[in-house]
Order: sequence, then structure tokens, then C-alpha cells
Amino acid sequence: MDDVLYTGRTVQAALTALQHYGRPKRIALMAMVDRRFNRHLPIKSDYKGLKVDALDEAYVKVLWDEHGEEDGVFIYPTKPD
Repeated sequence: MDDVLYTGRTVQAALTALQHYGRPKRIALMAMVDRRFNRHLPIKSDYKGLKVDALDEAYVKVLWDEHGEEDGVFIYPTKPD
């Protein structure tokens, strides 16, 4: 699982680490947010929450917050911290 799928480099690093334990028959990727533009590697998610058309100048920040008895995921376009 990845929170924001952007360049694909984090996923590539995870796939490389998995190869050290053997070759899996199948790997499924789930991303909460799929930034569709500017992918550096040919990686796509099998399951995704949202698709965001954000260019390099735009940022996506995912915040986990708890309201009452339910958790929520809030996505705000913002500049990096």
C-alpha cells in the first residue's frame, strides 16, 4: 500500500525488497491517491481511492484525522512542509 502514488520510486524499492524473499506469483498495489501525471516508472495501482491530476507545481497532502468514532482521510492541495 502507498498513500500517494506519484513517481513510482517508492513502489519500485518495495518490489526490489520483496524479490530478496523469492519471486511472488502476484503483487497487488493499493494507493489512497493516484497522481496520474509525471510517473517516472511504468507502475500503476490495482486499487485506488482517488485519482488526482496534479502537475509538478501542485502537492497532495494526506492527513489522518479522527472524528468521533470514525477515522477519516482528508486530502488537501498544499505546499510541502
